[in-house]
Amino acid sequence: MVYLIARRVVRAVCFVVGGNGGRVRPDGTIAAVNPPPVRVRFAPSPTGYLHIGGARTALFNWLYARRMGGEFVLRIEDTDTERSRPELIDVIFRALEWLGLDWDGTPVHQSERGHLHAAAVTTLLAEGRAYWCSCTPDEVKARAEARGGTPGYDGHCRDRGLGSGAGHVVRFRVPDTGTTAFDDLIRGHVSFENANLEDFVIQRSNGSPMFHLANAVDDAEQGITHVIRGEDLINVTPKVLLLREALRTPGELIFAHLPLIVNEKRQKLSKRRDDVSVGDYIDRGYLPEAMVNYLATLGWGPSDGIEIRPLAEIVAMFDVADVGRSGAFFDV
Repeated sequence: MVYLIARRVVRAVCFVVGGNGGRVRPDGTIAAVNPPPVRVRFAPSPTGYLHIGGARTALFNWLYARRMGGEFVLRIEDTDTERSRPELIDVIFRALEWLGLDWDGTPVHQSERGHLHAAAVTTLLAEGRAYWCSCTPDEVKARAEARGGTPGYDGHCRDRGLGSGAGHVVRFRVPDTGTTAFDDLIRGHVSFENANLEDFVIQRSNGSPMFHLANAVDDAEQGITHVIRGEDLINVTPKVLLLREALRTPGELIFAHLPLIVNEKRQKLSKRRDDVSVGDYIDRGYLPEAMVNYLATLGWGPSDGIEIRPLAEIVAMFDVADVGRSGAFFDV
């Protein structure tokens, strides 16, 4: 179904135009007048069914893309070969189609982009922004316990000059000083002290990329402009930003971290404990319109008391900046 969506009126902002057609920022640098078109992605892992949390994330990404006249693309994050189940990909697609969430272009499989991830790791190693590490998890834990300090990696292999070898991983060299910060559309200014971030693994011993490395590379290559995802991933964001800086990724990536969805005990919804499979609601005969309207209220929603709206009306009203910060209560 094609929806006619009214674009919101954006208030005019005065700016000084530079010689290249851009506007001059207060610091004297030039910014483009026209920002790139909005491009968001929903990136499920086929390690399980599409659950309520994932469906809400997909919906909010879709609403934002359609509201802004942008694109909503799918990326299947299937680099975890031990846990990924290819047969679940079609299950996820069918659930999205049932919800009425169409996507732009052909879905991308992260497992087919290994050459891009490997090239990024090679660049980081060559430029001294990453290094090989032979430490096992048990060794890292033992040293942390021995020093009686904060758990985590202590930089043991930073200056050992190791090369690739059996059991070796690649770690990113986090700056010793400074902060990594971003302005979240929902949570405002978020800042992390680099000294509190350990040198994190970007490539496993089997050569496969870690989540944050693959995300940083793929978001850049796919031209993603906004990442809308759950707040449980907010601690991944400084890693992604550090990697983007080290890889000299052009452009800004804007984040919006959605509040967690909780059950009646105010606990985060769990696949093992709670009834959260979208497929189960399909099998029970729930109407997709009812589910979409309910999902839209999990963290967002006008206060006019109207319970059911056409999808096009939800699109026209949606603004991710209006999403709340408190946990959203799920009680279907």
